[in-house]
Amino acid sequence: MPKSLYTRFILLLSLITLIANPTEAQEELHLTLDSARHHALEYNKNLVNAGLAVDEAGQKLRETIAQGLPQLDAAIDYNNFFGSTAEITMGPLPAEIEFNPTSNLNVSVGQLIFSGSYIVGIQTARLFREVTETSLEKSKLDIRAEVTQAYYLALVSEESKAIVEQNIENLRDILKKTRAMVDAGVAEEVDYDQLSVQVNMLENSLRAAERQVELAHNMLLLQTGLPADTELVLTDRLSDFVSKTDFHSSLAAPFNILENADYQIMELQEKIAEKQVNLERASFLPTITGFYNYTEKLLKPEFDITPNHVIGFNISIPIFSSGIRSARVNQARINHQIAENQKELLADKLTIQEKQLRYNLNNAIEQFESQKANLTVAERVFSNLKKKYEQGLVSSLDLTTANNNYLQAENSYISAMIQLLEAQVEMDKLLNSI
Repeated sequence: MPKSLYTRFILLLSLITLIANPTEAQEELHLTLDSARHHALEYNKNLVNAGLAVDEAGQKLRETIAQGLPQLDAAIDYNNFFGSTAEITMGPLPAEIEFNPTSNLNVSVGQLIFSGSYIVGIQTARLFREVTETSLEKSKLDIRAEVTQAYYLALVSEESKAIVEQNIENLRDILKKTRAMVDAGVAEEVDYDQLSVQVNMLENSLRAAERQVELAHNMLLLQTGLPADTELVLTDRLSDFVSKTDFHSSLAAPFNILENADYQIMELQEKIAEKQVNLERASFLPTITGFYNYTEKLLKPEFDITPNHVIGFNISIPIFSSGIRSARVNQARINHQIAENQKELLADKLTIQEKQLRYNLNNAIEQFESQKANLTVAERVFSNLKKKYEQGLVSSLDLTTANNNYLQAENSYISAMIQLLEAQVEMDKLLNSI
């Protein structure tokens, strides 16, 4: 086959293969904040593990309870003595007995009747299950807060990118008009050069903003448990969250420390420490168990006096341990005291945290209002100087300065907005209302 014809054949084959197996397009997902939270609560890996911990604690409780329920065991044994004999002297002549093979089927039933440790163990296992359940709720609260903050960060990144793009578009329009003014002799070449430098700097800022958007989207994908190749389209806007949120109602909302997940977990841990004291005290009490054994002789020896049925009780009474049990009780009491102190310390920290978060939210509200007013002024100043520059009344340096001030005001406004929303998230998280 000629080389050119062979090449055409390969290209045609490649084209057919490409058409038959088109490259999969990157999946695009329109995502609201509510849908992001819902997806995270279902697929976030840390939350899935917290749910598994609850299941494990439930199985641990079942194991503890089962230890006090009837236990049934069976065993089969076989013994072969290889024709061994035993000589027994009974009268004038000794008698010789041969050991025949034996085989037994043993069935035993055991039942715990009384054990202080068993009772306290069940109570402790139930408390531990409550800890895992409360930890799961706390994990859900944390995930909702983290997803919310990640969503806000992604929106801020997109908003910052849009601001830079709009600013570049405005300066390029001014740059184009400045070129015409320079050619007409109305403006100097240095004015055009200064604006060109400003445009180049903004283009560099735009590339950095694009990378920031990608990073923020990746973080949101990680928090929500979405596939890494998902293309996100965020449908909510920062301004909508600000306009729809009543920040002042959060400032007036009361704080009930008993509803705080961290405090609830600490309370349960303090109760577990108390149960540990009772568990060590239970070691002074006796343990009573009952049993029943049944033995079926499958291969019986010639001389057998073992009964088939046996029933009985075991009572284990601790008498003297040289102070070991007392020392363990004292250690448990100390740990219980430590847990009580930690609970009180956490209550103090949460009270102080409440005051600090209310201060942060109130300060964020004031900063947002201030930056909002500042943005309005900066926008009006830039618009006026832009008109004057086009009329040749101000220099390019004045316009560049006004543009920088306007850009800084926009960034400060966005920064104040995200600080306000994050302060609200932290407050809602403390109040368990997010």
